[in-house]
Amino acid sequence: MTLEEYIAACSTREPDYLQAITRDTHVHILNPHMLSGHVQGRVLSMLSHMIRPQRILELGTFTGYSALCLAEGMPEDGRLITIEHNDELEDTIRRNLSLSPLGAKITLLIGDAKKLLSTDHQSPVTNHQYSLVFIDADKREYSAYLDLVAPLVPVGGFILADNTLWDGHIIDPAYDRDKQTLGLRAFNDKLREDNRFEQVILPLRDGLTLIRKIKD
Repeated sequence: MTLEEYIAACSTREPDYLQAITRDTHVHILNPHMLSGHVQGRVLSMLSHMIRPQRILELGTFTGYSALCLAEGMPEDGRLITIEHNDELEDTIRRNLSLSPLGAKITLLIGDAKKLLSTDHQSPVTNHQYSLVFIDADKREYSAYLDLVAPLVPVGGFILADNTLWDGHIIDPAYDRDKQTLGLRAFNDKLREDNRFEQVILPLRDGLTLIRKIKD
């Protein structure tokens, strides 16, 4: 047994509908490694239960697994908006969300997150404040996403950013020309110098950064 397998074995079991989404994603969807998966999903659920967010915003949902995990910690009247750029996944996402009663709390928007978050764009996204935001979309745009969601997060609210270690590429000179790696490096550097936030990177899976907004 590997350490990773041991961690999974000692973590709370994921619900059956999440196991079904995992199986379906690996069988039918390209790049299934993009799925959050069992352990990270339980971490997202745990953080959501700790924060108890009334509203959650997610940038990038892939096949809906992470959205359902995050929704577990919302109060009864909580709402989650998730944005997915890949319109070919829409039917899959909606089907997966329907597997759980929590899916009724989730609004799926298909489109470009930057456009939907722009104040120049008529969007249901920017009309609300979010005490929890999960960023897991285009890695090249993480710095832009941070600036766009920051005004929507109240002081004391949280932002989670996925893939911030990028399978170790973040410190590998072999990836100095890779645009996604460069985008994540720029995001990590930007966050380190931004006094609106305090943050810590957890070496979970591909790197998960926990960010708390401490000032406007």
